[in-house]
Amino acid sequence: MMGPVAEQRIYNCNLSGRVGERVSVYGWVHVRRDHGKLIFIDLRDETALLQVVLRPEASELSRAKDLRPEWVVHVEGIVKERPKGTQNPDLVLGNIELVAEKLEVINEAATPPFEITVSDEQAMKVDEELRLKYRYLDLRRTDLRARLNVRAKVIQFARNFLLAKGFLEVETPLLTRSTPEGARDFLVPSRKQPGNFYALPQSPQQYKQLLVIGGVERYFQLARALRDEDTRGDRQPEHTQLDIEMAFVEQKDVMGLIEGLFTALVRELFPERVIAHTPFPHLVYDDAIKQYGTDRPDLRKDKNDSNELAFLWVTDFPMFERDEEGRWGAMHNPFGKPRVVTPQEMLDDPAKVRSEQYDLVLNGSEIAGGSIRAHDPAILEATFRVMGHERKEIQKQFGHMLEAFTYGAPPHGGIASGIDRVVAVLCGAPNIREVIAFPKTGDGRDPMMNTPAPASDEQLKELGLQLRDTKKK
Repeated sequence: MMGPVAEQRIYNCNLSGRVGERVSVYGWVHVRRDHGKLIFIDLRDETALLQVVLRPEASELSRAKDLRPEWVVHVEGIVKERPKGTQNPDLVLGNIELVAEKLEVINEAATPPFEITVSDEQAMKVDEELRLKYRYLDLRRTDLRARLNVRAKVIQFARNFLLAKGFLEVETPLLTRSTPEGARDFLVPSRKQPGNFYALPQSPQQYKQLLVIGGVERYFQLARALRDEDTRGDRQPEHTQLDIEMAFVEQKDVMGLIEGLFTALVRELFPERVIAHTPFPHLVYDDAIKQYGTDRPDLRKDKNDSNELAFLWVTDFPMFERDEEGRWGAMHNPFGKPRVVTPQEMLDDPAKVRSEQYDLVLNGSEIAGGSIRAHDPAILEATFRVMGHERKEIQKQFGHMLEAFTYGAPPHGGIASGIDRVVAVLCGAPNIREVIAFPKTGDGRDPMMNTPAPASDEQLKELGLQLRDTKKK
């Protein structure tokens, strides 16, 4: 006589060693197949697909004929080995099945707008906007869920790696000040200070430098970065970055830390992947442009080999570049340390100035970027003057930073790594949207939440705002 049913739910992935036991499982009906007097369903939970055998003539299984894809059910039954000739080596649980004794329909489901598939190959045939509109259904896909699992492990590994080296994890504000750092800010109106605005952070750049000035010598966080940019390739208006800052370091120290992190991460989480070159090769910016025509070249020996990982450091970037209107701007960010002795050198010939900037490239994608920072307030002020800002404006926008540097700022530097890009490359994902739980379209919309959306007249009135019809000339 079989023992009693397990009191607690058992995940599908844990059933292999329970042949002969009576168990309780929960999940979604993935596929239903009718075979004469028997009905088979593939029961899907977050861990695996399980074949369940139902005999609809049994009173406890009376609803078996009603089952449809995506219904949520609870099944109790006996775990058995599949008969010879019916085993499926392509499935994790391809050698066992559950012979149902009791079936409970917890929740029925409407017909999905697209088939809940297992693989990327099938999913990519569905219109992406439709998948994003029903992202909570798309998330049931095995490949997508597997990548979210990998993403969580990458974040956990990085966190543990840095904590073991004495870094302090610190959260910085999401409501900050709008400053001209490169990309366009997302503005947030203040109700309590009418006419004033917060900005969502493009990065924690200023805060992390202020932390170092405050004596936090080794800082990191998994930070949200928000930038109101025009559509450019594989980007999102919000992304996650592993943000790091260190005091009393040189360029080699920061690069060595990150190189050690990624080498250990690949060996631990992606043992099937092969790092092409260790230590990572270095290439100065000018040589990268001359030899490859890009500052993020793909150095894989065989680009058809999906297991090869070609890391590359690109260094010695120009400090400044001209925009479309001919004005000087920072090639990366204005807080990097220029290779000059005096501020006047920058003002005299900005085109010649190189910076202590370094980027980490992986298989042709920039996955991290950082710099040694300018900790001399006179150097930082000169940087903003090259970019066309008057002294009065510099004080208004960055006076808090310049003042902080007068209170004993240590030499410092850091780096930020884009988690979305890292996971996408390491997982071989088609794009970064396939490693983000709730991504937006290329033009920054969320079809599922229907955002951005208009604010009500009451909300605008409370904030002291009035909309202008931008379509009128």
